[in-house]
Parts: sequence; structure tokens; C-alpha cells
Amino acid sequence: MVRGSTRPTSRDVAQAAGVSQAAVSLVLGDKWRGRVSETTAERVREAARDLGYRPNLAARNLRLGRTRTVLLVVPALTTEFFAGVYTGAARVAAEHGFGLVLYPSPEGIGPARDPFASAQAALDGVIASSMAADALTAIRGDQLPLVMLDSDPEGSLGAATVNLDIADGVRQVADHLLALGHRRFLHLAADIPSWTFEVRARELAVRVGKFENTTVRTTRAPISIEGALAAAETALAAPGPRPTALVCDDDKLAAGAYKAARRLGLRIPEDISITGLDDLALATAIDPELTTVRLDAELFGEHGMRALLAVLDGRTPHEGDIPVELVVRGSTAPPSAS
Repeated sequence: MVRGSTRPTSRDVAQAAGVSQAAVSLVLGDKWRGRVSETTAERVREAARDLGYRPNLAARNLRLGRTRTVLLVVPALTTEFFAGVYTGAARVAAEHGFGLVLYPSPEGIGPARDPFASAQAALDGVIASSMAADALTAIRGDQLPLVMLDSDPEGSLGAATVNLDIADGVRQVADHLLALGHRRFLHLAADIPSWTFEVRARELAVRVGKFENTTVRTTRAPISIEGALAAAETALAAPGPRPTALVCDDDKLAAGAYKAARRLGLRIPEDISITGLDDLALATAIDPELTTVRLDAELFGEHGMRALLAVLDGRTPHEGDIPVELVVRGSTAPPSAS
């Protein structure tokens, strides 16, 4: 076919691939499994790519009664983590002919304005972080097919939940520090009423509590370097035996803790070990590099979108938390003898 101003059609794709238009429709609508072969499906996709074919979504949406648009609701984009979640979700959405609209709650974790005249009229479904759950009521997203991220499976608003194995991540951190010989812990906790942060506090207390002569003190801070600096400085300067390990709910809090330790003349890790959770770019930008838990944000987003597609198709989403990995770097060491 000679390319010109005429937009390629499904008939052109069928002719190029040597198949029927029905087969093209099945493959590009992702309904080919069990009906055409894998080889044929790949031939159709390759022909569509070569021709620059794009399905007429407007016409198809009228037939299906769907907009093929999904809303991703997240807290204000204060780190690259939720950008990774969006990237993964958008990739899977595009593979299935869906568009993904990112909506960061402008107040961070509070209510949000409805970004549409009516979210229910404009969307097929919603994926939302539990940290931005308050925004759902305002946009009536809780009345749409809904998948919740980092949310309590027992009390979730959604038809499905997708979680990272945060509990195991905290266990890995605690076990690492306990094996190094730490017994006095300070937990720099995110001052956000969210299930994912409740899990961190609970798992740390349980894991450390299994060892004799251990203590865990908790101080709370907003997720900002300045907030973490102020909270950690106050806690580390408090009377009594100083903690030898500072466990932070995320990497940004850990960066603030670094500044607090240095203001007090403490060396990392000789005088105090510090850990984070996320493995953001920040973790390798600070010195020493941060021991933290790596969370695969893009995979998290992919699983969220796949779960929503299953809900929309009436299927049971895949179950099981996404594994996480402790990355040991220079910010942790055995406690000093003093």
C-alpha cells in the first residue's frame, strides 16, 4: 500500500496480514486467544504497526458503551514513585486500547475537585492509591469499577486491591539491623493516616519485639525533608540512651534524618545507622548511599491496570502481593561499642 493522506483501515491490515477483518478485530481488541494462533496474532500486530493503523476508538466506544478511559488517582507528585506507577499502568492500558488520565490530588492526600463534569459519565474505571482515597468521594470514583493500591484488602473500597509486600520489606529491614547488633531503634514514621504506614509501624514493632532488650521509639513527621529534619533532630537529642538505628518510612524522610544526624555531630553509619523505604533516585544521591527497600513502582502500576481490566471483564484479578527487595548500602553498620 502506498501511504498518503488516507488513513489505513482494518481492511488494509487484513490484506497485508493475509487474514480476515474479523481476525484483525479479534487481535487488536485483545480477544484473539483461543480463536486465532499466536503466529497469526503477531502477523496482524506487525501489519498494523507497519501501516500505522490506529483503530477508530470513537466508533468502537459507541458500540461498546465505553469511553476506554481510566483515571489514576494519586497523592500530589512529591516523588518519582507515583510517576513510575503511572508509567507502568499507562503501558498496560495502551496495550489494551485504553487511555489513562493521571489525577494527582492537589491537596496531597485530601479531597479533590471532580476533574470531569461527571467522572461516572466520562470514565470506565478508577485506580487509586489509598493515600488519596479522600479524593474518590469528591469525584464519585467509589461508584465506578475501582482498584485500590496500597490498601487494606479487608476494608478496601475497591473491587480489587493491589499491594506491594511492604510488611516483608519492613521485616527485611528489621532483620538486617538486628543481625548487625542494633537493639535501640527510632522509627521516623510518616504522619499520614494510611494503611500502608500502619503496616510499617506494626511490622517493625512485632519483628523487633521478638528480641530481648530491644526498644522502638516512634516520632512522626510529614513526608518532607524539612519535616523529617525537625522531627529527627528533636528525637535524637532527647534525654536517655540514643537510638543506634533510625528506621524511616520512606527515602525522603531518611534524607531529612541524615541532615538531623549531621547537625548533632553524628556520623553515618558509625554513630547511627539509617534506613529508608522506596529506593528513589535520592537513595544513591546522598552520602553514604542509603540502605533501603526497593519497590518496583512500574510493576505496581502494571498490576493495578491489569486488575482493573480483569474487573471490567468480569474476571477475578490475580492475587498476591508484589515482592520487594532490601538493598544494603553504606548507611548501615554494627552499632559502636559506646
